[in-house]
Amino acid sequence: MEKDADGYFALCPELQGCYTQGETYEDVVSNIRDAIRLVVEDRLEAGEEIGQSEAVSLTSLEVAV
Repeated sequence: MEKDADGYFALCPELQGCYTQGETYEDVVSNIRDAIRLVVEDRLEAGEEIGQSEAVSLTSLEVAV
C-alpha cells in the first residue's frame, strides 16, 4: 500500500491486475480485500489455478528527518 496525493493505492502482486485505491487507509484495506476475493472467485470460476506463495511479513516504521 502506498499513500499519494489522492489517497491510498494497494496492489496484490501475486494476482496480476489486482489493485485498488481508497481515500483513507481503512478504505484501501477494505477495497483490496474485496479485490482479492473477486479476482480469486473469477479465476476459480474460469477453472484457473490460484498459485500459492510463501508468507511474507512486512513492517511499517516512521523515521524522523
